[in-house]
Amino acid sequence: MTDDVFEERSDAAAGRGIQVFSRLLLIVYFVESGLLLLVVPWSPFWERNAFVRGVTWITDAAQSGYARGAISGVGVLLVLAGLVELATLLAGRRQT
Repeated sequence: MTDDVFEERSDAAAGRGIQVFSRLLLIVYFVESGLLLLVVPWSPFWERNAFVRGVTWITDAAQSGYARGAISGVGVLLVLAGLVELATLLAGRRQT
């Protein structure tokens, strides 16, 4: 009977560890992609993009400050989402 209790506890601890790990991966993804979207539209890489050079209206739209600002805004939202997720994860750990 006690072996079953220990197995249930170890299974619960393993499940909790996997959940925390997957949330950490999500946080890293949000922050990394957010920072990338925040910085890249204002870098020289953005102007040398071979994907948009062929079509004039796409090139003009990509070079627009409005488009760059919108993409950077999405980056800010992703970074904030990652930070909120991190705060939620840390608050949950303090309660347990």
